[in-house]
Amino acid sequence: MLEARYRLDRRGWLQVGALGVVGSILPWQQPANSLLASDNQSPKSFELSSVSGKAKSVLIVLLSGGPSQLDMWDPKPEAPAEVRGEFSSIGTTISGVAICEHMPRLAKQTNLWTLLRTMSHREHNHLLATHVALTGRDTPIPRGGSDLDRVESRNDFPNFAAALDFVRPRNDGIPTGVSLPNYLIEGPLTWPGQHAGFLGAKHDPWQIQGDPNASAFKVDALSLREGVPQQRLASRRELLQHLNNKPNTNSSTELAAFRDQQEIAYRLLTSGKMTDAFDISREPEATRERYGKNKFGQSLLLSRRMIEAGVPMIQATMGIVQTWDTHVDNWGRLKNTLLPQLDQGLEALMTDLSTSGLLEQTLVIVMGEFGRTPKISTLPGEKIAGRDHWAHAYSGLFAGAGVRGGQVIGQTDFQAAYPVTRPWTPADVCSTIFHALGVPDDVQLTDPLQRPHHLLNGTVISPLYTGRET
Repeated sequence: MLEARYRLDRRGWLQVGALGVVGSILPWQQPANSLLASDNQSPKSFELSSVSGKAKSVLIVLLSGGPSQLDMWDPKPEAPAEVRGEFSSIGTTISGVAICEHMPRLAKQTNLWTLLRTMSHREHNHLLATHVALTGRDTPIPRGGSDLDRVESRNDFPNFAAALDFVRPRNDGIPTGVSLPNYLIEGPLTWPGQHAGFLGAKHDPWQIQGDPNASAFKVDALSLREGVPQQRLASRRELLQHLNNKPNTNSSTELAAFRDQQEIAYRLLTSGKMTDAFDISREPEATRERYGKNKFGQSLLLSRRMIEAGVPMIQATMGIVQTWDTHVDNWGRLKNTLLPQLDQGLEALMTDLSTSGLLEQTLVIVMGEFGRTPKISTLPGEKIAGRDHWAHAYSGLFAGAGVRGGQVIGQTDFQAAYPVTRPWTPADVCSTIFHALGVPDDVQLTDPLQRPHHLLNGTVISPLYTGRET
């Protein structure tokens, strides 16, 4: 049975016991202010400001573990054998541009995408790199040390969904952020960059834990317990409010946040907006088959339903952790599982978004936390070769909300190791996301010590919209 999870810290979950709700509290809240951009801009000639606020939703498709740029989006067929790998490349709808042979569907859809080949940063560790990718910031800890020094912390910078909830919250029964289908935890390590960090738990995105492809998939936080009708729920809420309003009780910050989430959970349960959106069984079987009857394909279908419901920030992760971490059997794993599922799921998603017109108001980003090494290697004790971590140059896909399709930005060297044109960082991705959403570039976040932090510390990736390299 699936539960929607709300993380108070990396070891515990708050439960909405007082409301009798199965599942967990839903982490979003509505402050008084709102930073909405005008949607009525009509410039006579293109300016970057003309796409500010064009995105109503952002979908980040996270390929966790680090997909290989050489074996997917930036093939180097003329490179030496120990670099180019085992795959051939095929042409696309962009003249002179090729991608991996095992993505034939996406090769026919490149007219919808901008392929950015010069993404870059300096973190080659999964945990640090994931925080950078999902926040646009380095982790606030010394470089080096063990993985245990890099796990999720309330000192982290907030991820994109949490920051958006802080500056542009809502109280209409729709969460600001939804992440699915799983939280990134590997043994004792909870990967950073997945929650609100120093903004506090009330701004955490709503995390779904479960497989949308499973026949019993259900978000229990969106349904009442058996035998608890709406009238009884309202009665319980009134009693809870009475107890909470007593003086000198529940005054701690933690309990105050708990009360906030109880109220949010009540609004969600009684609105029913998300209940319908998460009922993936409403989709025709042919549609579900088109996305691929697997966890990733159905997660993309569920993401499309989140976009239709008006969720502003969605993250769909392909892989629990390190699925794309192909130190071993890089080409077998890509060919037999990863690329076919990605190719099928993304094609179906983009077909539906473009056909419905939703792509015009949805920014879609496909990326990992980094790429793979140019040189093929074999780990000690292993027989099947792969590639290791590489953050100096990797690729990402961008589409929708004013992004010009059918183009490539950036060029890497002969082995896709380093950019030879301008590199673009996760901080730039962060600025691009919030520019697309119409968030002003001078917005600040406030930590528990009341210190201001600029949300944006990068540059909007203008070639996505202008088609001109800078």
